[in-house]
Amino acid sequence: MLTYAPVLVLNQNYQPFNVCNARRAFVLLGLGKAELMANGRGDIRSVSMVFPVPSVIRLIYMVKRPLLRRRLSRRAIFFRDKYTCQYCGSESKTLTLDHIIPRSRGGAHVWDNVVSACIPCNHRKAGYSLAESSMKLRRKPGPPRPDPFSLFRQRTILDEWRPFIPWSA
Repeated sequence: MLTYAPVLVLNQNYQPFNVCNARRAFVLLGLGKAELMANGRGDIRSVSMVFPVPSVIRLIYMVKRPLLRRRLSRRAIFFRDKYTCQYCGSESKTLTLDHIIPRSRGGAHVWDNVVSACIPCNHRKAGYSLAESSMKLRRKPGPPRPDPFSLFRQRTILDEWRPFIPWSA
C-alpha cells in the first residue's frame, strides 16, 4: 500500500532527519509542518482532489534532536572493531567478545573493557589479565562516536532520496 511506503524526512537545513511512512507524511504536510520535496510515487485521488504521494519531505521548523549514545551490544562491538581480532588482527566471521579485565576479576561490561577477539586468542587469554597472558591490544577500546546518520546505515536508500543523502553516492 502506498500509505505505508517509506518517506525521507529532512530537517529545515536539508539534513536527513528520519524516515516515516507516507501516511505520517500526509499528516505533516496537511498541518503545514512540512513541505513536499520529491514525489516519486504518483498520486492518490479523492472524489474532488489529487494528492501527490511524497517520497521526501522537509520540515518547516528546525528540530534539534540530541545525539543518543549507542547501546553496548555484540554487533556494535564488532562494528567498532571492524570485525577484526583486537589481539592478532585477523578478520573473521566467528568473533567472540573478550573482557580486557576479566569479569571474574571485577571487570565491567562497558565499552572501554570489551573488545572483539578470535576464538584462539580468546582461549589463549582466558581469565588472565593482559600482562599475565603477555598479549597486547592493537588499539585502545572506547565508546563509538555519536552518529546522527546511523538510522540510514542499515536501510535501503531509495533513488529519490539520493540527492539528499550525499554519502550514499
